[in-house]
Amino acid sequence: MRACIVIPNYNHVAVIEAVLTELSALSLPIIMVNDGSSGEASEVMRYCAAKFESLTLIEHQHNQGKGGAVQTGLLTADKLGFTHAIQVDADGQHDLNDIKTLIKLGKTHPNSLISGRPVYDESVPKVRLYSRYITHFWVWIETLSFSVKDSMCGFRCYPVAITAKLLREKRLGKRMDFDIEIMVRLYWRGVKSIFMPTKVIYPEGGSSHFRALEDNVLISWMHTRLFFGMLPRIPKLLWRKFSG
Repeated sequence: MRACIVIPNYNHVAVIEAVLTELSALSLPIIMVNDGSSGEASEVMRYCAAKFESLTLIEHQHNQGKGGAVQTGLLTADKLGFTHAIQVDADGQHDLNDIKTLIKLGKTHPNSLISGRPVYDESVPKVRLYSRYITHFWVWIETLSFSVKDSMCGFRCYPVAITAKLLREKRLGKRMDFDIEIMVRLYWRGVKSIFMPTKVIYPEGGSSHFRALEDNVLISWMHTRLFFGMLPRIPKLLWRKFSG
């Protein structure tokens, strides 16, 4: 197992130095994708790239969305020969102590997608919490399985070769729809998802790039595509479900 860390970053600089300091203790290479951030935020990221030897900074000229940034990071990890990539948000939401568990599970299940299953505190916005259950419902339909416990958590360990192959063969959503879509499409390709509980917080004063109207429309359209993509796969999905 040769693992790296992938961080999509659009203007999240308030705690990024602290996040990178904590991650550096793991002695893992870090790929951070600056997704067309402002000039001031970009300067902070370049400062971090100079400070942390383990950090490789890739810069998008224009904002593509979180999913676009993660895809760039994953494809870069594949080109650099990494077997696994751990996706981490730049805003301090994730419990970085759990990366060791992600790695352990990745070693045990090298061809599976390892994902966090959020355990929230009182900081979680209720609208975000309830909307997750709507997506869970549709993902269960799209996979004909209850095995996908959470499809929206951005704290994951990807098997790089399998994931990069999918990204090169299929155009996926580049914004908040990405985390959901890639999990469903990997499932369709026979990639098992394994979940571990992890604490997720919404830091006080933190900013979210979730666009209430635009991203909900994108996610709804994505679920429509996945539903109709599921229909011709029904025999294969049912065989997988009942054969063990």
